[in-house]
Amino acid sequence: MTKVTIIGATGSLGRAATKTILEETESELTLFSRSANRLSDHVRVTKIAASIFDKSALEQAIGGSDLVFVALSGDLPAMITAVIDAMKAKTVRRIIFVSSYGIYGELPGQNGRVDSILRSYRKAADILEQTDLDYTILRPGWFDNSPDHSYQLIPKGEIIYGNTISRAAIADFVKDVALKTSRYQKENLGIVRD
Repeated sequence: MTKVTIIGATGSLGRAATKTILEETESELTLFSRSANRLSDHVRVTKIAASIFDKSALEQAIGGSDLVFVALSGDLPAMITAVIDAMKAKTVRRIIFVSSYGIYGELPGQNGRVDSILRSYRKAADILEQTDLDYTILRPGWFDNSPDHSYQLIPKGEIIYGNTISRAAIADFVKDVALKTSRYQKENLGIVRD
């Protein structure tokens, strides 16, 4: 049975991934967030309410995981560094990190220009790519609540022509990787609706 840690579990992507994984797999979940104690109880769920910068709590959440899913906002370079350090301390290798499309100037009309709001997303992705972890960097377009589960994956370096993706589709991607953690390792992928 796979063990998945969701960091940012109370956010919209964390909640969507939790729901999908609990309903469609037998995986055990550790849900990590400052307010994780507000989440529903479930027999396959462990909740840890703490800051991402609480080293002991973060290592507890990550320890023994087969997959760490990170969907956060804020000081992403500092946050991903804390996660990387905890993963190394606990010898956990597999991570999916949610960044944003547009961090490489890969959208039509960007012409390589990166908006200042995206710079922390880019820096965090750069930090993760420089590790020896088995990462997948996921660069979604704008999230919506559509029930559409379709998505297309666009490798780093290619132009991304779509602009939206449902939270449900991202959750499906995370579930698929949880079921087969060898998929999409060392890949940096845009994800938008088909």
